[in-house]
Amino acid sequence: MPVTAGRSGAAVGIKIITDTSCDLPQEVLEQYNIEMIPLKVTFANGETYLDRFEICPRTFVEKMSSSATLPKTSAPDPHTFVKYFEQGIRETGAVIFVSLSSGLSSTSQIAQMACNMMNSSKVKVFDSLTASLGTGIMAIRAAQMAARGMSLEAVLEKLAAIRATREVIFVLDTLENVVKGGRLSKFEGMAGTILNIKPILRGNQLGIPEIVEKVRGRKKAMKRLVAMVGELAGASLLHRIVGISHVNCLEDADKLAWEINSQYQQEAVLISDMSATIGTYAGEGGLMINF
Repeated sequence: MPVTAGRSGAAVGIKIITDTSCDLPQEVLEQYNIEMIPLKVTFANGETYLDRFEICPRTFVEKMSSSATLPKTSAPDPHTFVKYFEQGIRETGAVIFVSLSSGLSSTSQIAQMACNMMNSSKVKVFDSLTASLGTGIMAIRAAQMAARGMSLEAVLEKLAAIRATREVIFVLDTLENVVKGGRLSKFEGMAGTILNIKPILRGNQLGIPEIVEKVRGRKKAMKRLVAMVGELAGASLLHRIVGISHVNCLEDADKLAWEINSQYQQEAVLISDMSATIGTYAGEGGLMINF
């Protein structure tokens, strides 16, 4: 669903760039003239792809499911960032890079390294401290503010205020990737699968997910996610974009969107596939809500 709030397209003055973990649909990227820098994903057989540029979410899920070990994701090198940043400066005069959480990836740190290499005050790196559409929504807000002619400093100040109240919650449908990644023992994973446990996680203030609840059954977990949206956002949801991203479970994402639209009032709802970077952790059936 396209986001219609605000003017589309960043005005001349500030170029908004993010990374491919933002999970923004292509039409939204085009609407707001937001550019993406691709992260990399490498599978056990050595095959490496540029996320979203060379591998789509569906193909990624297929390859991930058939692999005994989790794929590895990595940030771009500093010179790649410099290339994009210099192009952005040539186009508009200044750049804001909205990054995936530093609690999940080195992307923000490497982008800042590139910024330091350039020694330019015209490039600013903003750590979203969130992931998936949470990062994407902040990029949208940055583009909307740039389109209104706000200064670099004013946009960053407002983004920091948005970040301070942002929320991300998600549910894992399978514990397979958590076990593969070493976050749970095989025994714990097996026990959770037998008991049909669905962990619900919430991003903390450092941008790191923490398990906050354990629910038995997919339907109950989805119902709990919807309830948590109201509990955490309250009346402020009216002025927020809700982002729902998923790993190969569009039908469930649509159900969540329907429930949220039925129970609450919000500015808009976005639905998208989860890219490789976050999808590696969430696993097939993972559902995430950013608001």
